This record gives sequence, C-alpha cells and structure tokens, in this order.
Amino acid sequence: MSLNLAQTICELTRDLCLNHHGVVMGQCLMQAGNVAGTVPELTKEQGLLELPMADVMGSGIAAGYALDGRPTVYVVRYQGFLWFNAANLVNFAAKAREMWGYSLPLLIRAIASDGSIGPTIGPVASCSQHGMFYRMPGVPICAPMTPGEYREIWEHFRRHNEPIFVDEYRTGYPVDYEMPDIIYSWADITLFPISSTRLNAIKAAKELEKENIRCNLVHLMWLKPMLVYERILNSLKYSNLGGLVIDTDFEDGAAKCIAFDIMSASGKPVRVLGLEERCHGFAAHLDNPPPSAEKIYHYVKKLVRPTA
Repeated sequence: MSLNLAQTICELTRDLCLNHHGVVMGQCLMQAGNVAGTVPELTKEQGLLELPMADVMGSGIAAGYALDGRPTVYVVRYQGFLWFNAANLVNFAAKAREMWGYSLPLLIRAIASDGSIGPTIGPVASCSQHGMFYRMPGVPICAPMTPGEYREIWEHFRRHNEPIFVDEYRTGYPVDYEMPDIIYSWADITLFPISSTRLNAIKAAKELEKENIRCNLVHLMWLKPMLVYERILNSLKYSNLGGLVIDTDFEDGAAKCIAFDIMSASGKPVRVLGLEERCHGFAAHLDNPPPSAEKIYHYVKKLVRPTA
C-alpha cells in the first residue's frame, strides 16, 4: 500500500535523523499522536528534541542548529504560533545566506487546520498564516498536499542550504494519491486552489460540471517564488472568465500577489477567494474557515451565470 502524506513526512524525517545527522524539534512532538503521525518515535540521541513551552524562542534554537550545519526540521504545531516564532525565522534565518553567506538548512513545518478545532485551541492556533512569510524575502514557500509533492519539496530542502517554509494542512495528512491538473480545451473558468482548498475545489468542480459549468483545475504548490509555468498559461488560454486563486489565508494578502503575477503573464482577469477580511474568534458563529466546496461552487456559479 502507498504511504499517505502523514506517513511520508514521518519516513522522510526518520531517514534524515538516522542517516543524515538531521534533527527534528518542536513542542510536544511525542504527545497527541506524534503530531498526527508525522513525527517518528526517536530518542534525543537519534535527533528528536522536545522544546520548552515558550513560543518565542524555539525558532531561535532551530535556526542555531541549522546554522551549525545540521539539517533541521522545525515543527510549528499550529500556524497561529507563527506570530511568536516569526521574528527569528524572517529576521535571521531568511537573511543569513543572502546577507552573510551562511549555510542554513532549515525546513519550517507550519501546520494549520480548517478553522477552529475546538474551544481549547480556537482560531488563534489553527488558522492559516503563510501570508506573513510571503511578505518577507529569503524564504521559499510551498504548500504540498500529496506524498509526491512532499518528496519534491524535501529534495529542494536537501539540495539547498536555505530555510524553506512548508504550509501544511492536517486535512491533507490522509491523502495517499496525487492531484493532477485538469485542463480542458475550453472552460468557463480556471481554479487555482492552494493548500486544503484543493480538496474543496475538486468537490466544487464536480458539482459545477453537473450544472454544465466547466472548470479547469490547476493546483498551486510552489507559492514563492511564484513562477507562472506554461501549464498555468495554457489553462487560461481558452478559459472564458479567466482564473480564480483560492487561498486558505486572507484574501487581501498572498493570494492577490499570486493572482497579479498570473494575470500579468496571461492577460486574463484573475480573481481571489480566501478567508474573509474580518477577525474571527472562538465561538462557532465567529469562525472564519477557508472557502468550502459549497462557497466555491456558489461563487463560480454566480460569476458564470450572474442572472441565475
């Protein structure tokens, strides 16, 4: 049987620690199911380091280990914690190679969930925050959702002695298949989903097909640098209404930068759908989840058939 995404991450990490003098570190790695089964059971001597419950200093320790030449995986259990962790990562780790020529092999595993996951955690811990890293130079950003994609970004990590930010979603951990693009010779619109919205976009596209609304589906995995590959341009060539970037972060952020790059290269209009531009809290009615399959469905249908 093929490994799912969680098992793939676990095996890659195990190999890094046992065979390549790597180290994985973070808070509570051996609690609550080994971070959803993505962290191997290792000893400190084998390369697993449990960090203290202090959200402002773990990133500094991780950057220090990587600066010493050890391939380092830093696990941020909830992306909301990036508000506390980001300073060392963007102000030192991201600049170390460009400004001072340092080698710093650091993989930042930033884990998010789809909206609030309970009153004890809430949106502060679980919401997506890759946009704050998108703003700063020096860190490639990717959002793998399949085993093959994670192996691809892992190879990048092993080949390049620089930090890399990995936008992970827990909803992707059970995925044990790849997600090929779907491009028709003619389509009403092209969807460019990111992270967990890829699963929702697939569902929405199937429902829209029943309404005779055809959607191209091009999965975005490398977010920065955003390279407008030929497959993106080809998908828009015969896309009547252009494209729609669907993000797990706020609309007024990285998604608009990505949409602008695609729009500039293709000459086609590209819209954005993501988290609503509002604060969200612990109560269910204050939650602000990424676009659901239903929301994507209704958004696209209204674009294609505004009078329906």
